[in-house]
Amino acid sequence: MNLKLKRHLSNPLFGPNPMHLWESRFVFNPAVVYDGKVFHMLYRAQGEDMVSRIGYAVSLDGIHFNRMEKPVFEPSDVSELYGVEDPRVTYINGKYYMCYTAYSPRNIKISLAATENFFMWERYGTILPESPNKDAALFPEKVNGKYILIHRLEPDIWFAYSDDLIHWDNYVKIASPRKDYWDNLKIGAGGPPLKTPYGWLFLYHGVQEDIRPIYRLGFMLLDLKDPTKVLKRTEEPILEPQENWEIFGGVPNVVFSDALVEYGDQYYVYYGGADNYIALATISKKEVFDWIKK
Repeated sequence: MNLKLKRHLSNPLFGPNPMHLWESRFVFNPAVVYDGKVFHMLYRAQGEDMVSRIGYAVSLDGIHFNRMEKPVFEPSDVSELYGVEDPRVTYINGKYYMCYTAYSPRNIKISLAATENFFMWERYGTILPESPNKDAALFPEKVNGKYILIHRLEPDIWFAYSDDLIHWDNYVKIASPRKDYWDNLKIGAGGPPLKTPYGWLFLYHGVQEDIRPIYRLGFMLLDLKDPTKVLKRTEEPILEPQENWEIFGGVPNVVFSDALVEYGDQYYVYYGGADNYIALATISKKEVFDWIKK
């Protein structure tokens, strides 16, 4: 059984805004959380200086978003000289924790910040020492008494563990690229995993080596009690570049997601297309659960 996401008819949801210098060239790779009433989106943007900043948008239906005129999160020191990239957001104990990549000529490292309102941020700085390291996301709850951070030491997906969300250790590799598959070059986290009756549903991206690398999306199912155990993995991609604005752009042949959202009987996957636009694809829970049980 091959799962396929369905692109929303309104795609792309929005693109660069030439009136705002900070997001005039590219908008992409959004993180989205739904609080039961409102969809909150944090997205990566680049303008004339090509520095990555993070914008904020809100929606009542998950489709039509209103954007702020200014970024809500920007580089703060020389460790973020080239920007703050690819946010992934998890709600834990009353706060929204955002993992992001701090990018400079000297480092590509995982950093952490938290907010209660998406406008005022508490920065914790770099939380893992390795560089390059990126594609970080937090589990929404402790597992076996520990917080879990997903990260990517190329080309594999790893876990790290913590008691306090700040100090991390005990790295464990959980998944690697697969030879002769669509994810044969490198893999990385999509949005934070979602808990289901059957395991943790985990969205990830896979890169295939070609004339130019192709980025696609897939699912993994991780064991509820021991998420280092991969119970299932999609044989085929669930979404791949197909539309012109996914094939041609700032980085060609890319669909890249930082957000898997549970909404009613659907899963919403927000993604960036070729680093140019932000879009939405959906799939029913029934389809996913049928795949799990098959």
